[in-house]
Amino acid sequence: MQNSSSFSYSNQRKMEGPSEMGLIGENFDAGLMGRMRDDEYESRSGSDNFDGVSGDDQDGGDDQPQRKKRYHRHTPHQIQELESFFKECPHPDEKQRLDLSKRLGLENKQVKFWFQNRRTQMKTQLERHENIMLRQENDKLRAENSLMKEAMSNPVCNSCGGPAIPGQISFEEHQIRIENARLKDELNRICALANKFLGKPISSMTGPMALPTSNSGLELGIGRSGLGGSSTLGTPLPMGLDLGDGVLGTQTGMPGIRPSLGLMGNEVQLERSMLIDLALAAMEELLKMTQAESPLWIKSLDGEKEVFNHEEYARLFSPCIGPKPTGYVTEATRETGIVIINSLALVETLMDANRWAEMFPSMIARAINLDVISNGMGGTRNGALQVMHAEVQLLSPLVPVRQVRFIRFCKQHAEGVWAVVDVSIDVGHDAANAQPFMSCRRLPSGCIVQDMPNGYSKVTWLEHWEYDESGVHQLYRPLLSSGVGFGAHRWIATLQRQCECLAILMSSSISSDDHTALSQAGRRSMLKLAQRMTSNFCSGVCASSARKWDMLHIGTLGDDMKVMTRKNVDDPGEPPGIVLSAATSVWMPVSRQRVFDFLRDERLRSEWDILSNGGPMQEMVHIAKGQGHGNCVSLLRANAVNANDSSMLILQETWMDASCSVVVYAPVDVQSLNVVMSGGDSAYVALLPSGFAIVPDGHCNNSTCNGTMQKGGGGEDSGGSLLTVGFQILVNSLPTAKLTVESVDTVNNLISCTIQKIKGALRVA
Repeated sequence: MQNSSSFSYSNQRKMEGPSEMGLIGENFDAGLMGRMRDDEYESRSGSDNFDGVSGDDQDGGDDQPQRKKRYHRHTPHQIQELESFFKECPHPDEKQRLDLSKRLGLENKQVKFWFQNRRTQMKTQLERHENIMLRQENDKLRAENSLMKEAMSNPVCNSCGGPAIPGQISFEEHQIRIENARLKDELNRICALANKFLGKPISSMTGPMALPTSNSGLELGIGRSGLGGSSTLGTPLPMGLDLGDGVLGTQTGMPGIRPSLGLMGNEVQLERSMLIDLALAAMEELLKMTQAESPLWIKSLDGEKEVFNHEEYARLFSPCIGPKPTGYVTEATRETGIVIINSLALVETLMDANRWAEMFPSMIARAINLDVISNGMGGTRNGALQVMHAEVQLLSPLVPVRQVRFIRFCKQHAEGVWAVVDVSIDVGHDAANAQPFMSCRRLPSGCIVQDMPNGYSKVTWLEHWEYDESGVHQLYRPLLSSGVGFGAHRWIATLQRQCECLAILMSSSISSDDHTALSQAGRRSMLKLAQRMTSNFCSGVCASSARKWDMLHIGTLGDDMKVMTRKNVDDPGEPPGIVLSAATSVWMPVSRQRVFDFLRDERLRSEWDILSNGGPMQEMVHIAKGQGHGNCVSLLRANAVNANDSSMLILQETWMDASCSVVVYAPVDVQSLNVVMSGGDSAYVALLPSGFAIVPDGHCNNSTCNGTMQKGGGGEDSGGSLLTVGFQILVNSLPTAKLTVESVDTVNNLISCTIQKIKGALRVA
């Protein structure tokens, strides 16, 4: 019987697979075998074998005479066949040994002992190899120890490299040395970064230098390999990206990468190098998919709509994050638009999580930077790479929030031409969570930004998702499959609307529609208050993690109604107590434009709003946020029924673009608004927003589904629309109070009654 060490080793090699055994067999070291024989270790696995019992199989009884061992030398053909079989299966079973013995003319015992000896030989060879590597590592540690002792005996300044105590040198010389050391370190770091990103070496004036272990630059070094070898931190890894002519080399994909943040040492270096490889592969894919005449996109029969060519994509690209999960559907769109922003400003916005979320407030529920691998090179965002987490939403309780963790990579490809690409790195993150989060992953997506005259930019946007459609309500599946829900058209439309708003607010002139000449500070405070109101409304509709909501499951409510609650204790922007949020979505057989015009008309407010006191409302303040009259922040006042009602006003924000329309409002007391309109802090104004979101139903004509309506949504789109209604009410001013079923029924009846009034006013069933 084999000894226990040989048995465990042979089983280990068997589990590791035939490919690795074959590799070791092919790289067999004949010189090492000679050294083994010099050490009086004679193995007969290659040429000789005992013709008789093995020493492991002998019976130790005294009554059995010792048989003389005789050797049998295998023929070269037998050795070749045994070696070939050993590469495929180092531990054959009884049937395989019998087949070999018949085929080679050997006894079964000879075959058995040959494999035993061969495995023992292999084990000894590996042990000697490991001993050599350990000896080298020990010598290296001894040398480092000697260097450390020498350094401790002669201390130097970490900043300038001179003596630790300046002593005889002047203060000016000491400062020059510090500055010189800093410049050398910066030069070496930039050279190493360029070496990594450009794929070609750029020499520095000093010798190679290990990259710093901080987040200020790309940590590209790979530490010890799996076999115990080591590599220098500064060793370049070819990436195949040549910015000189804008050509991207072939990149290897990174299937199934699941990095865990917070690793230390060499694991961090390896993880970040893998992320860089993935970022470059994603950038290559983005550039190819955004080319104007790319075969990845097919024109529809009427020539108005682009359709993603799945077959061509599968032919050109291997999935950089692994194959599509079972049951997932693909959504891919692209769109090009002209935006009032220059490329540098847009890139800075995209690389900052907070500014990105503010630019797309109705789309990004929450965004955070998890890790910064590189801030860029040369004081710019060129080469910036970071890990981010985001929650992307569609304003409806029937569509789960898309929660994704991804890397964002920014690259400058020419003067005034930038590209920013995202790709998921934690596929299936939070997939175990129930609603409201959707199981999804973000394939290479992003934008190409090119500067144009007069501060404008041409932006080409690409969105490529794979998601589990089972969590989406049937009412919204056509919208998502058409690409309007989360597609590139919506990103471009939102970006255009937000940049137009910023341009208007930065203008020194006051709009003629502004009935009250507010100061710039007052306008900013009002807009900031309206922004918080709309953000809270979106949170209450989509149930993102931006605000903590508890989902209620009550049997009396339908599946289309989502009711949540939260207790507010210390948030000054919300009244204290128990807040109830309810939302639902319904299909309307009228166009989105018609529903939006009806809801934002203050003269028709009494037909659906109980806060109007049964009469028309008057617009007191109008702050334009776009060229269209519907994009604005307003202050409305209802007809006062009694003296107390005159102290309540309605703050309202409305906007419409090519993808979505929103009407959000909240009652605010006059005293608080006076502080805000004078430029005071709006964070202490308590709001409970309600409102509406209207999107196409996904069955509209091509021009609308493609997001090419007139600017500001002025075109009359055909087809129906999907109306989302959301209300937030204070059910009890005491946070310790209990929520009652009556409160839930009240808000449910309020929503149902409002929907019926809207349908009645629009004369639809």
